[in-house]
Amino acid sequence: MDIMESSKQKSPATYRTISGYWLIIGAAVLWGTTGTAQAFTPIGFDPKIIGTLRLLIGGLALLLLAIKRKELGHYRDWKLCPVLLAAAFTSSFQLCFFAAVAKTGVAVGTIIGIGSAPIAGGLLGLIFRGENPGPRWLMATVLAIIGCTLLSFSGGDVNVDPIGVLLALAAGFSYAAYTLVIKGLLEKHSPIGSMAVVVCLGAAILSPLLIDIDPDWILQPRTIGIVLYIGLATMALSYFLFAKGLQSVPVATAVTLSLAEPMTAALMGIIVLGEQLDTQAFYGIGLIFAGLFVLMARRQNKL
Repeated sequence: MDIMESSKQKSPATYRTISGYWLIIGAAVLWGTTGTAQAFTPIGFDPKIIGTLRLLIGGLALLLLAIKRKELGHYRDWKLCPVLLAAAFTSSFQLCFFAAVAKTGVAVGTIIGIGSAPIAGGLLGLIFRGENPGPRWLMATVLAIIGCTLLSFSGGDVNVDPIGVLLALAAGFSYAAYTLVIKGLLEKHSPIGSMAVVVCLGAAILSPLLIDIDPDWILQPRTIGIVLYIGLATMALSYFLFAKGLQSVPVATAVTLSLAEPMTAALMGIIVLGEQLDTQAFYGIGLIFAGLFVLMARRQNKL
């Protein structure tokens, strides 16, 4: 009887964790559509401008929703240091990642930036929160990173620039650190409220980049549609899903699950843009799937 009662008591937490896994994967899938959406942007767009508008529109949407649902609370309830840190890491990821890709190419910038994030997330979660990722997380992370490597280096020339590599590492660290700080904020504030405050501050930090924006480019109907999609779907909705899932998922696991993003980007390139991927790329996608399955299977077997 005691064993059955104990099992029943653990079940809700277990189901919340499984739900958190799927929410984070859903967020990563939405992030993975960003590149495809940008491919339809009129000629002349600046990635930094796209990143800033993404934060601005997404932040305003989350802020309006938080106000409507009365989830912001009193300003005295918010500790300034973690909020500013989360906003700074959000902004630095945008800038470092785009700069890394420009310096050292999409392949190297993506694999180092996204691939280093789970390692940084595991270390930061262990140091600051005492989270022990465990051997299964390590196996899943290794599989997913190898998959990302194969996917990123499939076809095309490889250009390794030292400054670009450092920028990509900074992007990976920024993403992991942002996840760590957000995890702490979610223990005291709602997902919508937390993301609204952080994303809006991140947009404020990057807002000077909008000074040189071309009004003719931004006012084109296609640009407006794409910017709205990137801001509302790949920022507001995805960051809400990520924050909601992060409430029940450890930092290291959440960052590893986010590796579904490059896998989605590759699949979108095939399905929507008609891109041709070689055998190596498909092996890479398969390894990422395998890594995600390893993480998911651990919890599902406990149901």
